[in-house]
Amino acid sequence: GSSGLTAFPEFVAVGMVDGVQMLHYDSVSKRAVPKQDWMERYTRDHPEVLERDNGNLQGAQQTYKAGVGILK
Repeated sequence: GSSGLTAFPEFVAVGMVDGVQMLHYDSVSKRAVPKQDWMERYTRDHPEVLERDNGNLQGAQQTYKAGVGILK
């Protein structure tokens, strides 16, 4: 996460499996994006998984933002 930087998203989350990034989310796109072919195929067959991840990550983004506000 970051605060006050204009050239970098305020919040970034990545999903990793065995040291390989398989999912990316940031506060600019506000969407979880599969980064591996197998993850893209899985989410195409199970779109509810990606929607659930989007909701969870948007919630984590809001929690992060509130936490930074409290710390400031």
